[in-house]
Amino acid sequence: MRHIYLDNAASTKVDENVLKSMLPYFTEKYGNASSQHFAGQEAKNALEKSRRIIAKSIKAHTHEIIFTSGGTESNNLVLKGLFFNNPERNHIITTKIEHDCVLNTCRWLETQGAKVTYLNVDKEGFVNPKDVEKAITDKTLIVSIIHANNEIGTIQNLEEIGKICKQKNVLFHTDACQSFTKVPINIKKQHLDLVTLNSHKIHGPKGVGALYIKDGIKITPLTHGGGHERNLRNGTENIPGVVGFAKSVEVANSKDVEKITELRDKLIKGLLKIPNVQLNGPEKRRLCNNVNVSFNNIEGESIGGYLENSGIYVSTGSACMSHSLEPSHVLKAIGLSPVQSNSSLRLSLSKYTTEEEINYVLQILPKIVEKLRRISPLK
Repeated sequence: MRHIYLDNAASTKVDENVLKSMLPYFTEKYGNASSQHFAGQEAKNALEKSRRIIAKSIKAHTHEIIFTSGGTESNNLVLKGLFFNNPERNHIITTKIEHDCVLNTCRWLETQGAKVTYLNVDKEGFVNPKDVEKAITDKTLIVSIIHANNEIGTIQNLEEIGKICKQKNVLFHTDACQSFTKVPINIKKQHLDLVTLNSHKIHGPKGVGALYIKDGIKITPLTHGGGHERNLRNGTENIPGVVGFAKSVEVANSKDVEKITELRDKLIKGLLKIPNVQLNGPEKRRLCNNVNVSFNNIEGESIGGYLENSGIYVSTGSACMSHSLEPSHVLKAIGLSPVQSNSSLRLSLSKYTTEEEINYVLQILPKIVEKLRRISPLK
């Protein structure tokens, strides 16, 4: 049976070039980057080269990048680290469509005395910059807004929001885990003070990410140890992971983005030919690899099960929430009813997705929908 993987917003296949770049650091160049001998300095050089590659990709200075275990850790470090370092400014502004690691961190910080504003979005998932401006007070510490949404693919206007934050002297952070290498990130043009990045969404290894922290920003570390990563992320560095992460950034290119976009549009066009199907999120300013649709009156979980039986792997929402029976908070925020939310599927493509695979999905999926609608109690 063929296997068609369309859950690339959850994780991606490691690029062969990435894997090759990592292997020597498991078996030959395995020194600790904190050691002073040759083997240690060999690892240190690889660490710093990787840091330069990632910094350059977002127009940052090399020393402004620290490595973490991934997006969740980076987001926690930003929000908790800033809050604990700035007790006089306890107000955080974010949105109702953030990744769970941001929302749950904010909810926990509320138990520690933080005041959090959760901004609404429109029916396509866009934040109104004027709402950001209105929400800022003299106690506001940071505005944290996801660059591209992991469920519906909405790409926010960071430049406009960043201008507001700069004028108001408020820090601006974005979670760019889904957008990195797919959408241009320029920390100066977009007025970004902190940026969360990760590896396994861009054909790199799992368990490694990065955080851009603008010069001069003070953050209280979450862990304490031997002073690694500017004393902000203590612990022996994951050299194979970091090297692989940097290589995944190097091999990313605009031609792949163009190809993915064409296949995404073909998939959307084909799915919308099925009666009573709607696209969730915008038609424009949408991630190149994201398709999220509601089939209305049939369960997305059931569709996903039938697709899996045909060798097609998709998601009913964010992978981080796949264990939950609660409707997606993102789909709720854009105005979908519980029935519509529970009938949704997310299909996310990668550079390895082929037109043949998309054609097969468009051949199989309408038949599954027709079958499930015949037996559905909801009409």
